[in-house]
Amino acid sequence: MKSRDRPCANTWRRCLIIIRKRAHARAALLGNPSDGYNGRTISIIVRNFRAEVVLYEWPSLDIVLSVNDRAHFRSVHDLVRDVELHGYYGGVRLIKATIKRFVEYCQAKNLALHERNFSIRYETNIPQQVGMAGSSAIIVATLRCLMEFYGISIPLEAQPSLVLSVEKEKLGIMAGLQDRVIQVYEGVVYMDFDPALEQVVDGLKCYAYEPLSPALLPPLYLAYHDSLSEPTEVFHNDIRGRFNRGEPKVVEAMRQLVEITQQGRAALHQGDHERFSRLMDDNFEVRRGIYNLPDWQIRMVEIARQCGASANFAGSGGAIVGSYQGEAMFEDLCRRLGGIGSRVIKPQVE
Repeated sequence: MKSRDRPCANTWRRCLIIIRKRAHARAALLGNPSDGYNGRTISIIVRNFRAEVVLYEWPSLDIVLSVNDRAHFRSVHDLVRDVELHGYYGGVRLIKATIKRFVEYCQAKNLALHERNFSIRYETNIPQQVGMAGSSAIIVATLRCLMEFYGISIPLEAQPSLVLSVEKEKLGIMAGLQDRVIQVYEGVVYMDFDPALEQVVDGLKCYAYEPLSPALLPPLYLAYHDSLSEPTEVFHNDIRGRFNRGEPKVVEAMRQLVEITQQGRAALHQGDHERFSRLMDDNFEVRRGIYNLPDWQIRMVEIARQCGASANFAGSGGAIVGSYQGEAMFEDLCRRLGGIGSRVIKPQVE
């Protein structure tokens, strides 16, 4: 730790505790975005990218600004570009909202919190606004720090719903449970959000979450375009209203995504990677049928398929995920997607 980062200042006799927690990016393989509509999904954790939160005991409660919380710009044009890419808010609001929701949870459970204070800071290398769940990663990592600092144990199955409540109730961010489930459980998870499976744990709604072995997966690539992006709120804002109004096209699309995910789970257990790959393609086509997608996002999928790979959105847009066959195809993906400004990686799940 560099001297400027040392948590023990001259005014503080000793540092009692330092806690460092991480949460990683994620990619949705099948079913997305049906998680917000009583559907089913399969997702993976992406350990190539992470949000890290560090909490250490301190005389006062301090939230330290990150490099992502910019307040200094070269010009008005630099400010505008930053807002277009990253929105108006950094991670500080996420941490504040998580702390508030955590305290409310403890109060509702009559869990006493000690009176010691802390300083907390975060950093993240998760590409922003491309659908890799960077915001929820900061919340998950913050929650993990708070649980350890206060000695509070929240049931694993309840944690995703608590994280989601931070975003929906405190910050007004429309989202589903999928991202929070995979970031809490990690690995590979099949999720079933059928209302008939709903249960309440510690006052929070939970559903059926089934971890799967990463060994079942075909070789996967992940590609993202971090100079062109779109906030999740923009991507999702119309589908919710159309679904709530019972628009047949949207309702049928969500039903199809449920079926695709069920078939995908079976394909994985059967070792049928070819079928699983086709289902990822089918998933994208269903989504394209109900969304007005930017041309550059469609172009990413088309180029990947021209290489012989499958392709589906990894999240709300700006990143795609799919399967490939052999290193030659992966190198072709890197070359051709790189030609339109996309970066290609192999997601680390384990």
